[in-house]
Amino acid sequence: MRLEIGNKVAVLDDVLTGKVVNISKDEVSVETEDGMIFNFSESELVKIGIDQHELTKFSDINNPLLKQKTENKTKKKSHFTKDKNEVIMEVDLHIHHLTKSTRGMDNYDMLNLQLDTAKNKVEYAINKRISKIVFIHGVGEGVLKSELYSLLNKYPVKYYDASYKKYGLGATEVYVFQNSVD
Repeated sequence: MRLEIGNKVAVLDDVLTGKVVNISKDEVSVETEDGMIFNFSESELVKIGIDQHELTKFSDINNPLLKQKTENKTKKKSHFTKDKNEVIMEVDLHIHHLTKSTRGMDNYDMLNLQLDTAKNKVEYAINKRISKIVFIHGVGEGVLKSELYSLLNKYPVKYYDASYKKYGLGATEVYVFQNSVD
């Protein structure tokens, strides 16, 4: 994306919008509606084509602008898949699926968020009697995978690498024993 002076922009990790007033080598200056000027890197900004309040002017439901907005919405994907008659809960532990922004988080914070999510999902599966969970953790350096294995050792579960054909190398399938005493 190439920004130009006069473009309307929004800040990705903030609720600021405004107009580009200056572009230097590493910085883009944005003036908000109340006259404040803020500097951002270009990667922190997104160009706005049409404001939301502009779209509300159209009462025709078949207007191409409205149609374009509704077609871009994707159907919410379920976290459960059904393989034969078996319910499998899929949990993607990639950090961008767990939080909107990693701004201000270091690797320790991100790993703890991923492990807390995994812990909550395992306990949920035990309570709801879901027999299989697939944790999609990716390949990386293996830190999350080894910490996940340490966490899983505390529960009445059996775990192993998930199907390479379906999930690739970076996934672990967990079988939750259902006959444990509450």
